[in-house]
Amino acid sequence: MNEIKSPVPRTTRGRIKSIIGGSLGNLVEWYDWYAYTAFSLYFSDAFFPSDDQTVQLLNTAGIFAIGFLMRPIGGWVMGSFADKRGRKTALTFSVLLMSVGSLIIAITPGYKSIGVAAPILLVLARIIQGLSVGGEYGTSATYLSEMATKKHRGFYSSFQYVTLIMGQLLALGVLVLLQRAFLSEKQLHDWGWRIPFGIGAILAVTTMYLRRSLQESASFDKERKKADALNGTIKALTKHPKAVFTVIGLTIGGTLAFYTFTTYMQKFLVNTSGFSKSAATLISTLTLAVFIVIQPLFGLLSDKIGRKPLLIGFGILGTLCTIPVMTLLSHTKDVWVAFALILCALVIVSGYTSINAVVKAELFPANVRALGVGFPYAIAVSLFGGTAEYIALWFKNEHHAQWFYWYVTVCIALSLVLYITMNDTRKYSKMEDCEPEPEFTEF
Repeated sequence: MNEIKSPVPRTTRGRIKSIIGGSLGNLVEWYDWYAYTAFSLYFSDAFFPSDDQTVQLLNTAGIFAIGFLMRPIGGWVMGSFADKRGRKTALTFSVLLMSVGSLIIAITPGYKSIGVAAPILLVLARIIQGLSVGGEYGTSATYLSEMATKKHRGFYSSFQYVTLIMGQLLALGVLVLLQRAFLSEKQLHDWGWRIPFGIGAILAVTTMYLRRSLQESASFDKERKKADALNGTIKALTKHPKAVFTVIGLTIGGTLAFYTFTTYMQKFLVNTSGFSKSAATLISTLTLAVFIVIQPLFGLLSDKIGRKPLLIGFGILGTLCTIPVMTLLSHTKDVWVAFALILCALVIVSGYTSINAVVKAELFPANVRALGVGFPYAIAVSLFGGTAEYIALWFKNEHHAQWFYWYVTVCIALSLVLYITMNDTRKYSKMEDCEPEPEFTEF
């Protein structure tokens, strides 16, 4: 048997370096993931020739949803791998998969060149990326939560969504630069949309090497010494049914609201409100820039008052405000009014996004934490977050766009019931069983 090495003592410097390293990798993963939706307005006709823009967007949204459907498999396989072999190893492998998926999209010829093989290769790329990002979420949420100390766990784990949103913002930023500084509209449609996927593939390879230097978490090191064959298995996960259903329930409303007011908003502003593509991209970019700043503030607040009040606040305000906000958005033609409405919605959603990673991590013991966070979350996000665009566009195509507003509202209300009845994980945390070693103060 291989000798198990003693854990490396955690210094403040090493802990912060690991949190930054894990977060930067998360940023690249989500940049690659969101580049697809940010540029779909430009490449949809390359893979799905049609005279109807809504039909083209439906097809690309359908493939976006297919990528999401692969996320539970990624959450299961990579979560199990992280609980058995380590968070660091799993994080390194997941970013390699993302690089492969982005490279395929960057070099795949269009429908006019290779026919039906083009959308097939696009599906393959999204399947690979779905596996990658499905494993990334649970593992990075677990890693960041375990590397943080108890006192600041909400604050540090909020950087998962900071970098997640930064990935989306970076994708939109690349689009804005290409739109306004480097390429014409025709060049973007013809070949310029390939640029962000090439950038993503290169960044992912770079991040893979960065992650190889990360420290392993103390929680995993302690579990590794036990060498339990059940670590990271579905059998071990079935011992925590309440936690599994809690993850699914608290995710349903949050993930649907998040994808509605982030990834779908760019298309909503163009296809429903009537803004130009460049104006819609600018509005989305500005709102996401503010959204990033809010996350650590809400995470810090959760360390002071608990996780539950923030979740309940999101549930109540989300239920009351979604229909009015989206109705007003559908009729406005003013850029700053649209910005204010979307930002209002994102402030509300921050009650969920800023702390959802740490809440889920605090529900499970270390031996099944990455699997417990990643697998049930991926199921909920695939069914509700990943299908948000497709359902919204389908309702619009059927001339019932308002039904989607009600759909989002009902899902948030369902999650609110769970927020009210669940324990506050800040007070009742399974992570206390594997509290990180006292950290050294020297740098």
